[in-house]
Amino acid sequence: MTLDQARAALAAHLLEHAVLRGSFTLKSGRATTWFVDGKQTACRPEGIVAVADVALPLIGPDIDAIGGLTMGADPVAFGVAAVAATRGRLLRSFSIRKQAKDHGVEGRLAGALLPGDRVALTEDVATRGTSMLEAAEVVRALGAEPVMAIPVLDRGGTGAALAAAAGIEWRPLLTAPDLGFDFEGP
Repeated sequence: MTLDQARAALAAHLLEHAVLRGSFTLKSGRATTWFVDGKQTACRPEGIVAVADVALPLIGPDIDAIGGLTMGADPVAFGVAAVAATRGRLLRSFSIRKQAKDHGVEGRLAGALLPGDRVALTEDVATRGTSMLEAAEVVRALGAEPVMAIPVLDRGGTGAALAAAAGIEWRPLLTAPDLGFDFEGP
């Protein structure tokens, strides 16, 4: 399957299972007439395989781990790493908690991120890209290097500029226009 075919399959899955139409309020407080519940794709077996089919060709062999801010990154990071393993690619995964845990394994990290790792940050849907940038700060503080950001869907169209300013390559798997919608930036 070519990357274009994989993107088309992922777009079809999102449109069938994750795109909702109606009246919604985004995290920013803005109103919108469409919403993408990306977990409806990332949490279905055929959906996460479709995500991995697009993500893995974008993730170079120099990338050691994939993860991001919980909850948006969790099913994507864990699922892509699992599919990668079935294809002979060892890619560790991790999650960044929104707040530090004060018991057990303390701190904001959950998972297999190591100092010196080169990291692909991810999440299911990015409107502004701020969640991935928050994760990037924590990843850096843990001694790893965020190299690229690969949201499943870029619905806002502004993440590329924010990522570039942070020295991170922006490589969304799909964009709002790929699904037939205009970008809804801040």
